[in-house]
Amino acid sequence: MERGAGAASGYPDAAYEEAGATMVEPATASGYRDGERAEAWESDLVVKVRPPTGEEAERLKEGATLVSLVYPTQSEALLAKLAAKGCNVIALDKVPRITRAQSMDVLSSMANLAGYRAVLEAAALYQGFFAPQVTAAGTLPPARVLVIGAGVAGLAAIAAARGLGAEVRAFDTRLATREQVESLGGTFLEIDFEESGEGGGGYAKVMSPEFIEAEMALFRAQAAEVDIIITTALIPGKKAPLLVPEDVVEAMKPGSVVVDLAAEQGGNCALSRPDEVVDHGGVKIVGHTDLVSRMGASASRFFGANLANLLKLLVKDGELTFDLEDEIVRGATVVHAGEVLPPPEPPKPSPTEGRRSHVHERAPDLPAKQEIMNPARRAWGTTVGGMIVVLLLFVLGRFAPDDFLQHLTVFVLACFVGWQVIWSVTPALHTPLMSVTNAISGIIIVGGMLQVGGGELDLPAILGAVAVLVAAINISGGFLVTQRMLAMFHKHSDEGGRGGDR
Repeated sequence: MERGAGAASGYPDAAYEEAGATMVEPATASGYRDGERAEAWESDLVVKVRPPTGEEAERLKEGATLVSLVYPTQSEALLAKLAAKGCNVIALDKVPRITRAQSMDVLSSMANLAGYRAVLEAAALYQGFFAPQVTAAGTLPPARVLVIGAGVAGLAAIAAARGLGAEVRAFDTRLATREQVESLGGTFLEIDFEESGEGGGGYAKVMSPEFIEAEMALFRAQAAEVDIIITTALIPGKKAPLLVPEDVVEAMKPGSVVVDLAAEQGGNCALSRPDEVVDHGGVKIVGHTDLVSRMGASASRFFGANLANLLKLLVKDGELTFDLEDEIVRGATVVHAGEVLPPPEPPKPSPTEGRRSHVHERAPDLPAKQEIMNPARRAWGTTVGGMIVVLLLFVLGRFAPDDFLQHLTVFVLACFVGWQVIWSVTPALHTPLMSVTNAISGIIIVGGMLQVGGGELDLPAILGAVAVLVAAINISGGFLVTQRMLAMFHKHSDEGGRGGDR
């Protein structure tokens, strides 16, 4: 372990030594001196945060394994050099974004911190309150925050801004993020355009020029209203998409703030510059590339936990193994036994990843072929079903007794009216509605008792007894649910009163 590596994050060398690490001297500003850190780089397994420099790659011993952020599409020369030495390379940025790999996903962990920190940086530069203020000197509305991109970083920014009391709006090309945005208290912005932004591996895809034009129109309109814009859009291995051109910045009020989380890879804002805060007409554009490092203690903790979980998958019985049949290992392995591996096949899209409107929310789409066939199938099915119903009604009308038809008519009308009544009730009222149905169940019990009391043990009497039993169960359950609901309200009321006292 390099001496002083964790000092800035609150982890002294003594903590590493206590955990069993051997400390070695760090590099100087002029580079490595002979013998320094050589022992660390001669290890079988070397774990880093950033990709190794050319000099560090030279120090890595033959056949060793490197685990770090690599960004393989931007580091072809580095991978070729490591492959020539017969090394193995695990790219932390290529861990697939699947459920089983969530505990190893460094990008998600760091994006969470970056999104949160972006809000803090914006709050430090914004010359106003985030939450609304009502004072004797006047009132101030809440700050309006626009978050572009509702991935991990975007959702963290939404939660942080809402926690500070701001009014938050969010936009994403993936309609599936709408519920996540709204669950955090944000307002999901929409454009009238039909195109899905769902890409592979949990990322958004590159959109069509027509969609981007409609998107820009939305951002221009929002720029005149909001106080803070936070951009988080980034597709791995590609230059960051331009989302906030110069005219959008100029539409913002003086004193507004733009925080560009993609500044290191070209930036979502045309005016952002890496590691600088640019002032353009009174609007400050933040291009910090070290947002995660500004929360070093938390970042180190999360990063270390991700690495530990990944190494548990790689190390079995004390030996480093590469099970390339495992989708996590195969996805993260970019060099194996001196061979640069091609990217693995992307995961097959689920049936719900079809084409859907960006505006109108509807049921999950079916596979493409089935979706094309559905209109004809539905029309044919409706026709056949209608013919069957007409035939059945004809037979009943021609041969059934008059009493049966009267009862059938009442039954059909009761089903229709009951369905309409229940279906129209707001879901939030379904629980109290159960207690109301006790009145209906009471009528059923009276009718059932009249059938049972006829004196003869025939079919109506048996059905009446069954109706009485089922209705009694329904009444008991209704009273039980109502009692629990009232007890819950009493509990919340008591807790609210105690909270007010404090």
